[in-house]
Amino acid sequence: MIPSGTRVLVASHPIDFRKGPDGLMALVRDAGADPFSGALYVFRAKRADRIKIVWWDGTGLCLYAKRLEKAAFCWPRIGHAEVQLNHAQLLALLDGMDWQRVRAVPPSRPQSVG
Repeated sequence: MIPSGTRVLVASHPIDFRKGPDGLMALVRDAGADPFSGALYVFRAKRADRIKIVWWDGTGLCLYAKRLEKAAFCWPRIGHAEVQLNHAQLLALLDGMDWQRVRAVPPSRPQSVG
């Protein structure tokens, strides 16, 4: 379960997928981010069918990995920028869906009825 408000950052540039959790956290640190902030850091391989997510949960380093069998993840355009996703977009990405189509409903103030 991802706590509400957790930052999800996607590195759009592919990385060497032989890296384990320590190597991925070193990439986060080398990019100038705090690897122990509690944010989820999402990485892609050259092959678009692979994803790794690494984060610090307060007690240890966690690693999630997934490979799609007959599809590819919908990744942002390859570049050196990071992309921030919300919780729903991350879940869509993990399911192999187009996360760019997931939009939050703009909050509106309720109208009183009377």
